[in-house]
Amino acid sequence: MKIADVRAKSDDELKAELVKLAKEQYNLRFQKASGQLESTARVRVLRRSIAKIQTVQGERARGVTVTAKAAPKAAAKKKAVK
Repeated sequence: MKIADVRAKSDDELKAELVKLAKEQYNLRFQKASGQLESTARVRVLRRSIAKIQTVQGERARGVTVTAKAAPKAAAKKKAVK
């Protein structure tokens, strides 16, 4: 899940998505404990998706407006020129 996709969702959609991801994370923890977990990478993806949603919710609660950042390549070129 990309951060732009998260920011495009409404507050209610974010809450519903967070509940869904938390349930999936709960299920994956049980699969891991019982030795049935097949996709260990999914745990990391879920954890990061949950963090993105919580970050956007916090930004909205504080009233922070986020603008797009410059591309990393452009920033690297500027540093090299100096």
